[in-house]
Amino acid sequence: MVIAAVSSIAQFFVSVNYNMVDYLPEDAPSTNAMEVMDEEFEGSTQNVRVMLQDVTIQEGLHYKEQLSSIDGVSDVMWLDDAIDLKTPIEMADKDTVETYYKDNNALITLSIRDGDEVEVTNAIYEIIGEENAMSGEALNTATSQTMAGKESMYAAALLVPIIIIILVISTNSWIEPLFFLIAIGVSVLINLGTNIFIGEVSFVTQSVAPILQLAVSLDYAIFLLHSFSDYREKVADPKEAMQLAMKKSFPAIAASASTTFFGFIALTFMKFEIGSDLGVNLVKGIVLSFISVMVFLPALTLWLYKWMDKTQHKPIIPKFKNVGRRIIKLKIPSILVVLIIIIPAFLAQSNTNFIYGIGDQPEETRAGRDIIEIEETFGKSTPVVLLVPKGDTAKEDELVQDLDNLPDVTSVLAYVNAVSPVIPPEYLDESVTEQFYSEKYSRIIIYGKTATEGERAFSLVENVKELAESYYGDASHTLGESVTLYDIKHTVEKDNTVVNLLTVITIAIVLLLTFRSLSIPIVLLLTIQAAVWINLAFPYFTNSSLVYVGYLIISTVQLAATVDYAILLMEGYKENRQQMSALRAIKQTLDEKIFSIAVSASILSSVGFILWGTSSNPVVSSIGLLLGRGALLAFVMVICFLPAMLLVFDKVINKTTLNANYYKES
Repeated sequence: MVIAAVSSIAQFFVSVNYNMVDYLPEDAPSTNAMEVMDEEFEGSTQNVRVMLQDVTIQEGLHYKEQLSSIDGVSDVMWLDDAIDLKTPIEMADKDTVETYYKDNNALITLSIRDGDEVEVTNAIYEIIGEENAMSGEALNTATSQTMAGKESMYAAALLVPIIIIILVISTNSWIEPLFFLIAIGVSVLINLGTNIFIGEVSFVTQSVAPILQLAVSLDYAIFLLHSFSDYREKVADPKEAMQLAMKKSFPAIAASASTTFFGFIALTFMKFEIGSDLGVNLVKGIVLSFISVMVFLPALTLWLYKWMDKTQHKPIIPKFKNVGRRIIKLKIPSILVVLIIIIPAFLAQSNTNFIYGIGDQPEETRAGRDIIEIEETFGKSTPVVLLVPKGDTAKEDELVQDLDNLPDVTSVLAYVNAVSPVIPPEYLDESVTEQFYSEKYSRIIIYGKTATEGERAFSLVENVKELAESYYGDASHTLGESVTLYDIKHTVEKDNTVVNLLTVITIAIVLLLTFRSLSIPIVLLLTIQAAVWINLAFPYFTNSSLVYVGYLIISTVQLAATVDYAILLMEGYKENRQQMSALRAIKQTLDEKIFSIAVSASILSSVGFILWGTSSNPVVSSIGLLLGRGALLAFVMVICFLPAMLLVFDKVINKTTLNANYYKES
């Protein structure tokens, strides 16, 4: 309790990182490009667009000056940086003008300093007022940062009462659910507090890890206290009953924790370090939950067990009888349905349309409405910054002309077209040249009429890279939001294969050692993996996009978290099968275990759907939806498909399992 109290204070000193760019590997091209940019230029990549409605050129310049004066704002660019405003704008290139000024609306682009997104965006809103609009990567970060704390509290306020209701229904004591929540809650607090030794966690970890740890490890406490209640009826001494309960439930808790532990370990091998960050926290959380249940919970229970006795109540839900007989009638349809949909589901989940960034803000928020307003007036736009070696002005001029002719490019801003290719930069004031030239590099900004990601955006990035390489070889650097997302895409696609293979292999080894069988791991993994594929296939068939980070994390988390349902059913079946025929054993096992599995699945599903409903962050929201739906699908697969598979492969399992000792009818 002392450690938990200290940890509950320490957690407030752990910083949360909302910038996905920071989690790219150090050898990613955009990471290297950003380092060069930081060394050579004072500003950074433009990450915000500000639209001012119904303004004159002079008013637009006045707004630009006000925005430039904000501490934390740099690289403010508008029409005066692209053309000479001393000449009438009617004489300038129409496409260039309409990139910045259209129908009396001005579009100013700027950069906001990392770490100051909330303060700076608030200052910008004060200047532009309610009638104007703002969008961009920095605003998304600021919005996520502002909402994260409120949404986490809101999610917890909804979740805890729901879990208590589920646990009250599943136990015979009004106070027993509090024991479960205290035991796991203490381990969650310690997990959050010990992050101080890591120093910083990602916004995904901060939002998902505590709730996921609670949902996944509540089973351990349920196993122990249910076993304790059973032994209280057989043994008079509570201490002896607890010793027997710990001995009896230890293998089940250890097997359950091990599959989840090794499943989450696979996340730590991701090169895109958001997965690794979440994996480390979940692994730490599972270990702490296991220790809490096996050390802290027994002590707490023996101290306060009299309260459990005083608050006993009759079972709220009657025992399930003959449910196994009804479910087993569906064994052939269950196998046929799964066999029909498993291959299309596998193909569909690998062909889903993915989002690699944070995604768009919900339309009901101001940020979401502003994005729509800006895109309706100026269309989609994303800047790509190109750094090339300084010195050869003629080559640079030729490159700028070629860049201007690329598909989806609206304008290019460089010294050679904004000032002049024939005027040496050293003849001009530094205030004119500093945005274009550093000591070693020339900076060129390419404005594309694409979204920040997608086929067209990534095609533009590839075209810019290829063109720059044709002039400068490996000496050029490309950066910008689209470039970063392009690198994230290639990083996480490689991670997918590694993480999924590691998850399946490590969980298979745990199942192999737990059941001492060659066939049982295959049957159990097929059941849960089929549920994962069906879950991840939904976005393809509903023609919706899926955040790739959510896809990658959930393909591991769902398998690791829900394989426990299959283990619970399998352990019960194996015990019953030693005393009766396969059909009788599976019917009895379903009657005995369906309620426990339903309790676990309903808690995990509630966690997922509450995350989905309360989070405005598209990454967290998508993880929640996938988790909620995945838990329900895993439950259906375990109670319908798995029993059918156990009956079909009964003889194979008997022959490939060490000391199976299956009952033989005379």
